Amino acid sequence: MAMRREVDPRVVSGQSLTSSVLGRRTEDVRDLYTFGKKLGQGQFGTTYLCIENGTGKQYACKSIPKWKLITQEDVDDVRREIHIMHHLSGHPNIVEIKGAYEDSSAVHLVMELCAGGELFDRIIERGHYSERKAAELIRIIVGVVQACHSLGVMHRDLKPENFLLSNSYEDSPLKATDFGLSIFFKPGEIFTDVVGSPYYVAPEVLRKFYGPEADVWSAGVILYILLSGVPPFWDETEKGIFEQVLRGEIDFVSDPWPRISDSAKDLIQRMLTPKPANRLTAYEVLCHPWIQEDGVAPDKPLDSAVLTRLKQFSAMNKIKKIALRVIAESLSEEEIAGLKEMFKMMDADNSGSITFEELKVGLKKIGSELMESEIRALMDAADVDHDGAIDYKEFITATLHLNKIEREESMFAAFSYFDKDQSGYITRDELQQACVENHMIDDMQIEELIKEADQDNDGSIDYNEFVTMMRKGNGGVGRRSMRSSLNASLRDALMMGPFFWSSSSQTLSLKENKGGIHQHAIY
Repeated sequence: MAMRREVDPRVVSGQSLTSSVLGRRTEDVRDLYTFGKKLGQGQFGTTYLCIENGTGKQYACKSIPKWKLITQEDVDDVRREIHIMHHLSGHPNIVEIKGAYEDSSAVHLVMELCAGGELFDRIIERGHYSERKAAELIRIIVGVVQACHSLGVMHRDLKPENFLLSNSYEDSPLKATDFGLSIFFKPGEIFTDVVGSPYYVAPEVLRKFYGPEADVWSAGVILYILLSGVPPFWDETEKGIFEQVLRGEIDFVSDPWPRISDSAKDLIQRMLTPKPANRLTAYEVLCHPWIQEDGVAPDKPLDSAVLTRLKQFSAMNKIKKIALRVIAESLSEEEIAGLKEMFKMMDADNSGSITFEELKVGLKKIGSELMESEIRALMDAADVDHDGAIDYKEFITATLHLNKIEREESMFAAFSYFDKDQSGYITRDELQQACVENHMIDDMQIEELIKEADQDNDGSIDYNEFVTMMRKGNGGVGRRSMRSSLNASLRDALMMGPFFWSSSSQTLSLKENKGGIHQHAIY
């Protein structure tokens, strides 16, 4: 989500002014393409698989209902997205637009199909990352930024979700997408409308005085996430995120930063310089020794995602562990395919369970240098039934990415598992029963678990208290968190002492991202 400019006062809400969005007659898209399954759903439209009738080639078609385009700004945004995609056409790392069509009910954007999913998901599924691989990815991302800037285009919403993989192969080409917030700019031109996504937005965007340097900041945030797995500016609330962005203090002390090269940290520091004038340009980033093709980025793997998740799981209370098991069991095979491969890699003898020795060898393969006592602690935490090995279900539960918790349907399913009588509350007896069923018997801790989540001290846990407890302390970059909209909490962040900006008292409204309909959902 991103912030919305003021609604055009000439337009009455709900009144469509889109008799013609493209301003020209087009062929009927259904005469040219056969529509298939739905690939994605967004605020402003739906993306479908479509097959070109003449060639049989597959594409993605984003269909935007015209009745949703109720302001002149909405119409202009759609037109500009099409114009920019055509303008950038031909770049190997930008999703290619095939054509734009319009009928009486919708505008249809036919684009190159990227079937490999989002870069964000690939990062999670890899299990480990080296600086060299991160350098390869950020070189592509900043190369796109440099190409856009050289053609007078500012993306304004760079984030891992907006980079898609052409296919599922390891060396799949990376493609930038989602130009719904992009805009043409002239050298020296200043922009004041606040758009972007919370973790990636530059401080000058929040201050309503920015140019293309804001894209380099967003790319710097992506690089920080590639190397550490968490955003550099993080907080539980949007107001807090904005405050952290405006402070601009970067953590290079916490794990894994002590093991990351000084050259990588130098580049991040230069990309996340608060003053735009002092920040590296996209071209200068590409010239930095760490990012150069034969530069100094060492091929040293960082902490694996599996190891990170095992650590997170071991620190969870029993309610969270049981809830994760319930959620894991509800996921489709496609959603856990990556973890299944991880399990198979560690289960050396194909016995269907991972022994302590197999876990030790498996973690070493993915770059772990843990002591034996630390591995034993992780083993004990994941081995819920205490049979001396981690079976497939225990492994998936313990290594499940915490973004799965953020789904409302997953959260409710987990709550319902505890709430046996469907009263809307988890009682002490229900919690104890769940612990017994999951081989977590410890009467002493039942009361502590209730107290931890029971905010109103009524002796039970309602759904809201359960959700709060589940989300509390979830580090990393949850998908819901990464995609949360920028809202009026910006006002509070901007009014902080030294960061006060004179325009912060202006009214801001939300701008939904029409380009946010992801056309990649084939796994």
